[in-house]
Amino acid sequence: MIRTRPALAAALALAAAPAFAQRADITVAMQLEPPHLDPTSAAAGAIDNVTYANIFEGLTRFREDGSVVPGLAESWEISDDGLTYTFTLREGVSFHDGTAMDAEDVKFTLERLLADESTNAQKALYEAIETVEVLDALTVRLTLSRPEGSLLFNLAWGDAVIVAPESVADIKTNPVGTGPFRFVDWVQGDRVEIARHDGYWGEAPALERATFKFISDPTAAFAAMMAGDIDAFQAFPAPENLPQFEADPRFEVLIGSTEGETILSTNNGQPPFDDLRVRQALAHAIDRQEIIDGAMFGYGTPIGTHFAPHHPAYLDLTDNSAHDPERARALLAEAGYPDGFTTTLKLPPPSYARRGGEIVAAQLREVGIETEITNLEWAQWLEEVFRGKDYGLTIVSHTEPLDIGIYARPDYYFQYDNPDFQALMEELNATTEPALRAALLKDAQRIIAEDFVNGYLFQLASTSVVKAGIEGFWANAPTQAIDLTGVSWAE
Repeated sequence: MIRTRPALAAALALAAAPAFAQRADITVAMQLEPPHLDPTSAAAGAIDNVTYANIFEGLTRFREDGSVVPGLAESWEISDDGLTYTFTLREGVSFHDGTAMDAEDVKFTLERLLADESTNAQKALYEAIETVEVLDALTVRLTLSRPEGSLLFNLAWGDAVIVAPESVADIKTNPVGTGPFRFVDWVQGDRVEIARHDGYWGEAPALERATFKFISDPTAAFAAMMAGDIDAFQAFPAPENLPQFEADPRFEVLIGSTEGETILSTNNGQPPFDDLRVRQALAHAIDRQEIIDGAMFGYGTPIGTHFAPHHPAYLDLTDNSAHDPERARALLAEAGYPDGFTTTLKLPPPSYARRGGEIVAAQLREVGIETEITNLEWAQWLEEVFRGKDYGLTIVSHTEPLDIGIYARPDYYFQYDNPDFQALMEELNATTEPALRAALLKDAQRIIAEDFVNGYLFQLASTSVVKAGIEGFWANAPTQAIDLTGVSWAE
C-alpha cells in the first residue's frame, strides 16, 4: 500500500484573525453574477468564485500556488494497483445546519455527481469511480474501474465539493456546506452575503462577514472602487485603469497567473469549421498580440494550445499558428471559400470577450470571414453555446485547472472528435509517473494545436485591485475562486 499523510500544518494553514483587527468585514466585487449557488451542477465559474473554500469544501482542495492539500479528508491510502483510494475523514465536521458530515455524505455526493441525470459540468473527470463504500462514519473507499492519476487533483475542483442529502434540494438558492463561512442572503442582481460560521471544524477566518457585489460594467467598476464602495475587485474588468490604481497609495494591484486559457472557440461540428483548412485559416488570421494589447492593455501571455504557460509541461506552439493573413486567404480558397463566408460570433459578458471580440472580428474580416456579433448574458451563453452548441465562434476563457482533457469529449460544446486524442487521455489517466505524464501532456498539446481545434489566444492574467491594508487576497488563480479563508485587514 502507498500511504499518504500530508503535514498537518499544510492541512490547517488558515490565517487566524489579528488580535486588534481594524475591520472584520469586506466587500469584494466580481463582474459576473452566478446563475445559482450550486457548484456541482453548472459550468459557471462565478458560482465557485463565491462558494469555493468559503461555503463548500471537498475531500481535497487547491492552495494559491496550485498545490493540492487535504480538505475534508485528513489522509488517504492508495492501493498498489491504483484502483482503490481509502479516505479518512476529519472528526467533528458539521454542515452549517448542524448536521454531521460523514462518509455517507461523501457517498451521496459522488453518487449524485455520477448519476445519469447529473448535470455536473465535469462529470467526465470522475467516471473512473466505480463504487463508493462506507466503511465506517469517517472512512470511505473509492474503487476505480481504471487507474486515475489525477483523482486527488480532480477531487479538489469545486464540482466535487461535499453536500448533504438533507439540504441539497435548496442548494441553488440556500447553499449549506461545511466551510468557514455560511450563506446569509442573495439579493439577485446585486450581491451575496456570507458570515463566519462559528461551528467551523478548522481555525476560524479573520473576517466575520463578507459581501460579493456584482458589477458588470467596467466604468461602474472603476467608479465604485475609486469611491471606496468596495474593498476589492477580483479580475478587474478594465485593465486600462490599472496604472491609475498602481499610482494611488489607497490601492494595491495584484498581478498573478490564472488557469484561464482564452480561446476563439470553434464549432468543429458545424460547416465550414468541420474542415481542418478553414480552422487553420482562422488561426492564421488572428494576431494574438494585437488582441492582448487592444483588449487587455498588454496583460496576458500568448498561447498556441490549450495549456497554461506556467505549467512545467507547457509547450510553446504559437509559431504553429503565427499571424499570416496571406496564408489564411490561401487556405480558405483551397477549402472552397475564395470569397470567404459569414458566421456567428457569440460573446459572453467578460471584457476580454466583448473587447477581444471586436478585434477578432476585424482581423477575420481582413481575410474574408464576416462575423455576426451577438452579445449574450452569461445564462444565455450557457444555454445557446455551451449546452445548445448553437454557434459558429465564441470567445471564452477556460479557467478550470489542467483541463486539456475536455478535448477528449466528442459531445463537448466545440464538438471535437479525435479517437487518437481520446486514447491518449485514457493513457494519461492511467499514468502516475510524473515524467511520463509530462510527455503525454506534451503530445496532447501538439495534437490539438495541429488539428487547430480552436483559435488559441492568450492565458488570462489575474488582475485584481484591493484596498491598501488587505492581506491574504489571492494574486494567483489556480482555480476559479475568491478564497477569503486567509484574508484579513492589517492592524
